[in-house]
Amino acid sequence: MASRARLVQARRERPARRFPSLAAALVPAITAAALVLLVRPQVSTPVAPETPVEETRVKGLEPRLTVHRRRAGEAEPLADGALAASGDVVQLAYVAAGRAHGVILSVDGRGTVTLHAPESGTGSVPLAPAGTHALPGAYALDDAPGFERFFLVTAEAPFALEEVLAAARSLAGHAEARTSPLPLPSRYMQASFTLEKSSP
Repeated sequence: MASRARLVQARRERPARRFPSLAAALVPAITAAALVLLVRPQVSTPVAPETPVEETRVKGLEPRLTVHRRRAGEAEPLADGALAASGDVVQLAYVAAGRAHGVILSVDGRGTVTLHAPESGTGSVPLAPAGTHALPGAYALDDAPGFERFFLVTAEAPFALEEVLAAARSLAGHAEARTSPLPLPSRYMQASFTLEKSSP
């Protein structure tokens, strides 16, 4: 009995073996994974740069005409409203400022309408979108009194000449032909250049 009592007592005194819980065992692994996620550098997806859109039309620039007078083999630039005389030879040039199609014509003090570009035909002509472009030939002023007024009429798309010519004929018959615009719809842009004719 004494030996059995000692055996029982020894079993009671032996320390129990403890096994760590599953949660405690996973703590180091979770911590290590968190550190990897924190330390790992973020890789950003490259963004392609935006492709700039080319603009043919220059901001602030509008279609216009320029006029030079030929004298002694030289080209004299003229200002709008400059004085000219019958027999003067003038060279017309245009700046389309991005407008694709146009026509150049003139109205004089006699009420005559003259086509300069195109010289004939029924439709507008393609325009060079940028820069100053002279017409192929020069133009000699006739003896019409008062003034010679040149018009550049432009549009985004091709157009028939008849509407523009009708507007020019209508204006030519009025006293305000020297200063008023052509009676045209807003889809057209127009610029003019006037030469005052000196008395003979």
